[in-house]
Amino acid sequence: MVMKKIDPVELAQALIRRPSVTPADEGALNVLEKTLAGLGFRCTRLKFEDVDNLFAQFGEGEPHLCFAGHTDVVPPGDEAAWRSPPFDAAVKDGKLWGRGAADMKGAIAAFAAAASRAIADGAVKGSFSFLITGDEEGPAINGTKKVLAWLHEQRIKINHCLVGEPSNPEMMGDMIKVGRRGSINCWLTVKGRQGHVAYPHRAQNPIPALLRKLLRLSETPLDKGYERFQPSNLEITDIHIGNPAHNVIPEKATARFNIRFNPNWTGISIDAWLREQLDVLTGETGAKYELETIVSGEAFLTTDMDFLSLIADCAEEKTGRRPEYSTSGGTSDARFIKDYAPVAEFGLVGATMHQTDEHVAVSDIATLTDIYEAIIARYFEQFPVSK
Repeated sequence: MVMKKIDPVELAQALIRRPSVTPADEGALNVLEKTLAGLGFRCTRLKFEDVDNLFAQFGEGEPHLCFAGHTDVVPPGDEAAWRSPPFDAAVKDGKLWGRGAADMKGAIAAFAAAASRAIADGAVKGSFSFLITGDEEGPAINGTKKVLAWLHEQRIKINHCLVGEPSNPEMMGDMIKVGRRGSINCWLTVKGRQGHVAYPHRAQNPIPALLRKLLRLSETPLDKGYERFQPSNLEITDIHIGNPAHNVIPEKATARFNIRFNPNWTGISIDAWLREQLDVLTGETGAKYELETIVSGEAFLTTDMDFLSLIADCAEEKTGRRPEYSTSGGTSDARFIKDYAPVAEFGLVGATMHQTDEHVAVSDIATLTDIYEAIIARYFEQFPVSK
């Protein structure tokens, strides 16, 4: 059987031309499924609520290398502000332009092209797969997390996972993401007593108490950092009073903040710390509070150095740069995958992701394809086939 060669740029263009703004798919997964099925992958579509997902596997048994990613993208914003329409996938000046070029349809196309080469070369001595969701840029409830649970139910074990997020800040070979900070979203409401501004002794203004609490929380260091992690930080993102009257002391005041925390903390321990601090301040101000928290991901660090070195070696060979191991940035679906297998992130340059005129160099897509091809081949050489 003659294997059809996949052009990663052409596949990336086909994916970008599907305006798959979360949670809409608009046929993006169909494009990828047809491509992978043509290579001999066994494809399964998994729909949870309004989110479509794809799991595709080639080969049998272990070792099992999984490539994880997402076809959903953020909205393009003002399309008139783009150099070329965001879903046209134009190639100009040596660059591929369009929403999702960097984050992360370009990487998906590169891995598919690398997969076609690996299959043609007979390099797969085990199995490898694609876990692709349409819910990474959104709530991340009905995507990767539920596909992983389905895989567990099916007794399909992943030995290692490579996520194709745009990990490189400026140039290919800059960085491999080997962990991520945890994230907790918080809503703090301070209760007071409504009244007339001319008679403050008959009311209790919640705003000064809220501001005191926020100031204390934001100025209290959480820690001094952790190996390969920066210090945890709390950032206030919104203060909401909702008071339409200028002569009324409001009944309550609410603020929203986020904490990005390193492995010194867990979601449970950071919640407990917040309540401890707020209880002390309540004793000082007399203003009662309500706190709601939602942990969107725990901090983690991948320590499988054999796997990380394999990725770094391949990247260095193709770019001439040894990637830095980093935990910087926000969250990704790696926060779910780490509960099932060692995971790392390596993809394209992310300098323009989520921006107007998102783009990647065509040469970078070719380089990433070469890196992925080397990773696949060496993975099956380095990690033994299970008996």
